[in-house]
Amino acid sequence: MTRTLCLVGAPSSAGAYAPGQEKAPAAFRRHGLVPALAGSGRRVDDHGDIPSFRWRPDPQRPKAMNLDAVRRTAAAVADKVRDALAGGGAALVLGGDCTVELGTVAGALRDEHSVGLIYIDLDVDLNTPETSDGALDWTGVAHLLDRPGTEAALSGLGPRRPMLAPADILYFAADNITPPEAEAMHALDLGLIALAEVKADPIAAARRAAAWGARYDRLLIHLDVDVLSFTDFPIAENIRRCDGLSFDALAAALALLVAAPNWRALTVTEVNPDHAPDERAAFDRLIAMLTEALPA
Repeated sequence: MTRTLCLVGAPSSAGAYAPGQEKAPAAFRRHGLVPALAGSGRRVDDHGDIPSFRWRPDPQRPKAMNLDAVRRTAAAVADKVRDALAGGGAALVLGGDCTVELGTVAGALRDEHSVGLIYIDLDVDLNTPETSDGALDWTGVAHLLDRPGTEAALSGLGPRRPMLAPADILYFAADNITPPEAEAMHALDLGLIALAEVKADPIAAARRAAAWGARYDRLLIHLDVDVLSFTDFPIAENIRRCDGLSFDALAAALALLVAAPNWRALTVTEVNPDHAPDERAAFDRLIAMLTEALPA
């Protein structure tokens, strides 16, 4: 069955370290994402953007900066994703920082389908506000799992709490894991296909991930573009020089993952147009990857 692809923009850097990511949805649109998707034979329904929020310091809540804005953003995304999936479509959510994924998951859960999440990210986002540096950006998975010390305003976004069990999350290409996060991963027995495995054989790694997700009614994919090697493709919010995936490796893996029959949502996060040396060239390449990968 051909599904309508419902586009949702989440122009927010509320959970980030600095401004920039809130510009990504507009840049995707400006550089032709919608006509590119529609021109390839897909039915595209553009649901527009939720209200924008530009990062700002939050001295009143230094351990969970811009919490209210993060929650508003995620709740608005949840409403749009719920509507898209309830109508039989699939969702392409354009962030925004990684906390946008809280909304995608909350929306996908609202009508009691089982949900699995493949988390493509160099980080595992298992920090809590107390163990982080104030940016909620790298606490998203901890909130999905309702870990001790998380903010109830975020952990309670969905129709159940926790939103996901540890068995419902699979990390893909993660590598930057702090010691406390490693301890939590071990204690929770969280699944991981490590960066080295994905780099060695992206197709085999993606097939393994798709097989893991086959048991769910709805398979969601979170894509943080900082999984890419920044020097190979400078677009991510995080400008670290560590050796992530090549663009071609990510493209090959993503195409296989979204081809899964139960795939229902892709959330693209951490795109910062200000970091691209040539914005047009960078977005042309990103849009081509999405156009080629997403099923018609």
